[in-house]
Amino acid sequence: MQILLSCAKTMAADSSTPVPFTTHPPFEAEASEMALRLAGLTMDEMERMLRVNHALAAENRLRYCRFHDADNRPLPALLAYTGIVFKHMAPEDFTPDDFRYAQEHLNITSFLYGLLRPLDLIRNYRLEGDAVLPGHAGLNQFAYWQPRLTDVLLERIHADDGVLVNLASEEMKRLFDWKRITREAKVVTPDFRVRKGDKLRTIVVYAKMCRGEMARYVLKERLASPEALKGFAWEGFRWDETVGKFVL
Repeated sequence: MQILLSCAKTMAADSSTPVPFTTHPPFEAEASEMALRLAGLTMDEMERMLRVNHALAAENRLRYCRFHDADNRPLPALLAYTGIVFKHMAPEDFTPDDFRYAQEHLNITSFLYGLLRPLDLIRNYRLEGDAVLPGHAGLNQFAYWQPRLTDVLLERIHADDGVLVNLASEEMKRLFDWKRITREAKVVTPDFRVRKGDKLRTIVVYAKMCRGEMARYVLKERLASPEALKGFAWEGFRWDETVGKFVL
């Protein structure tokens, strides 16, 4: 099975976790070109594009200005992102074989790098899916990446067993021709809910935690079928056959 995860907005400056090898992102040239364009934005333009305050705009403009510096050391993607999902994956205790397995089965979306494998080397950045970059003919990042990423993801799914476990956020579907993905592959999207009285609600922070924990579960246990996902249990979340969801 292939797994799809969203990138995170927060990133690490460095990591001491050893990995068995590293690779280059498939769309490294595109990311490099976009970083150059972003480095040319003014502070006000950066603030508007990222929808952040002045301090975060300054931090990220500096990131892009230093993007190609020789001392700007890249990190493997799985260690570079530090959001809730990645904290709950806890890659710092992965074995070399875990990293190798993840490299073959885990796909991480990125608005700058397109689609990443865990050991692809990336530099710190921040970008939004609805950002329209100079020179992109008015296309936002969703529209820019969709024709480039759809075939790549399908190739990875078909080279495996034809199954995609979708643990990415809803907006990430827009990076792909999602109708084609669901038509040409078996897509399983686990749903994590919290029972409140007689209703099931999505609590975003819990959903993110569960996505990270499930991704870890799939990779650590080397799960090979969608049915095996039902064995996932974490902090009270368990598969509820009556509603077809993981419920707390």
